[in-house]
Amino acid sequence: MAERSIPLIDHRQAAARPAVPRDAPAPDGLMTDRRGRLLRDLRISVTDRCNFRCSYCMPKEVFDKDHRFLPHAELLSFEEITRLARVFTLHGVRKLRLTGGEPLLRKNLEILIGQLSQLRTPDGEPLDLTLTTNASLLARKAQALKDAGLQRITVSLDALDDAVFRRMNDVDFPVAEVLEGIEAAAKVGLAPIKVNMVVKRGTNDQEIVPMARFFRDNFGGAVVLRFIEYMDVGITNGWRMDEVLPSAQVVARIHEHFALRALEASAPGETAERWGYEDGRGEVGVISSVTQAFCGDCNRARLSTEGKLYLCLFGHRGHDLRTLIRDPAGYTDLQIAAAIGQVWQGRDDRYSELRGSAAGELAAAAKVEMSYIGG
Repeated sequence: MAERSIPLIDHRQAAARPAVPRDAPAPDGLMTDRRGRLLRDLRISVTDRCNFRCSYCMPKEVFDKDHRFLPHAELLSFEEITRLARVFTLHGVRKLRLTGGEPLLRKNLEILIGQLSQLRTPDGEPLDLTLTTNASLLARKAQALKDAGLQRITVSLDALDDAVFRRMNDVDFPVAEVLEGIEAAAKVGLAPIKVNMVVKRGTNDQEIVPMARFFRDNFGGAVVLRFIEYMDVGITNGWRMDEVLPSAQVVARIHEHFALRALEASAPGETAERWGYEDGRGEVGVISSVTQAFCGDCNRARLSTEGKLYLCLFGHRGHDLRTLIRDPAGYTDLQIAAAIGQVWQGRDDRYSELRGSAAGELAAAAKVEMSYIGG
């Protein structure tokens, strides 16, 4: 077998400091980018570390014992994360999702959740506060997360078959402990729970129907299963188009066993296409960022664990917000909001629509890793 070369690009250093405009209008929550897209969703990576080594995200041959993770001093503090989240709400953000790496590895994460749960929109509404996890630590942390103010949770689970799951996480972690975590989350009320399965043709696509059957027949409708096309996120996972199973085929496979009907999107900018079981026993979703680009109404921004703002999951250049909030000049929230607003208003990202074009190929050569900015 030919040895695979590993790109040596460190996106943690590839970020520009945003300019702080001298005069900018006060945020009104209606700011749009160059394609008319509002800002409503902020994904916050709280750590670049993970205890799994899934090949599509953090392959072991790249993220090995010699990989240099960020030192603690470079991470945003909980107070800095909370301040930036508050600033983003001025521009219309209504949903916060904590990601990683594996976010439950961040020590005392419950303190951050407690701080974020106190934030309000300018009109006094609480934010939608969620978290994505591999659930390896969820059984022991679910109650504390709920008590701190977390509302919902999303679990990454790529197979029910234990052997397949152990191969995919590449650290020999048993699927039973993930299922225990999901049960614990349901018990304490972190619902509705979403379970995300990345489908890789020839690796775990035989698990589609068993996963659908299991979550249809268990948890009393508290779990929504979503199938995600294997994506070309980052440049270290060896992505190939022939390993992508189109979502249309996923739906067709499930429909052969359980009749499905199309459902309306649950919210503007929703990434998942929803399908309900005809007998009313829940629903499934498919996320088709490879075969059916949904860039047109993307309302998400991403904040890396050390404060770099990314405007696209497939982005290659960040904007360094940490330098602003740590600047001795002591910028106000409104000044930082003006800097963020200027960045968003210049946004033109639409990688999924450009995939395969000359522009898309150029962007693909330098994409940031998903483990760095979260999914």
